[in-house]
Amino acid sequence: MPEGPAPAPVTQRLRVRYTKRGRLRFTSHRDISRAVERAVRRAGIPVAFSGGFTPHPKISYAGAAATGVASEAEYLEIGLTETRDPARVRADLDAALPPGLDIVDVVPVRAGRGGEAQPKPGAFTDRLEASEWRIRLEGVSSDDAAAAVAAFMAAETIEVERLTKKGRRRFDVRAAVHTCELDRRAARAADAPCAILRMVVRHSTPAVRPDDILTGLRQVADLAPPSPPLVTRLAQGPLDAETGGLADPLDPDREIGLPSGDDAETARGPQRPQPGDLASADAVSA
Repeated sequence: MPEGPAPAPVTQRLRVRYTKRGRLRFTSHRDISRAVERAVRRAGIPVAFSGGFTPHPKISYAGAAATGVASEAEYLEIGLTETRDPARVRADLDAALPPGLDIVDVVPVRAGRGGEAQPKPGAFTDRLEASEWRIRLEGVSSDDAAAAVAAFMAAETIEVERLTKKGRRRFDVRAAVHTCELDRRAARAADAPCAILRMVVRHSTPAVRPDDILTGLRQVADLAPPSPPLVTRLAQGPLDAETGGLADPLDPDREIGLPSGDDAETARGPQRPQPGDLASADAVSA
């Protein structure tokens, strides 16, 4: 057994929504986690550590986007040894991170029975049922993209093959796609000729990724963009099967409000643009 005092217990858990914008979409998950740990230290946030010979900060990630993909909705959970104002943590952590890794929201995890700070295992990841994606296809006409989407959605099954950790696997991508449509308004407002797709994809095993869906579009309609697509995750959370929309996965945890008056403005810091305000969050990384 390692010697020395036991690590300080977790007294508060915070769930954090952050973004991965611009050129930081090319950053690996390992490098992002290192950047977060450095920012936590720099911001003076009292993060809890695990015990043992190699203590590590109690920061966990849920549903991280792949390298090369931008995102407006990444999530992590951090355990603290002291109770802190979530709005202040948001402002301090955001200031300590590089531009592009932006903290959008911080909420406290509801205490379990007996006031414990420990959440039910898997409770948060279970809320991440689907993701909404935006895919910008440079050099593709809207008519060609619309025809490909119609053929894709009309198919009952579309099988693709991909190399996974368990070797090559063949799986159906069509079943995971809840909605897929052409965003003509966004394409008309773009700075270059392109087609822009919006889709809601259920989380499944194996995970169906945007590149798998593009492979499916190529199979059913021979849609082959001349350059790599720009992919952005706009949201992830509980899926409303009737409307096709996604709810905010942090809503069930919103029991502790932000401070009011001048303290609220100070704690919030500068306001960040929300997903709906961004014409193309990943266009600068092309």
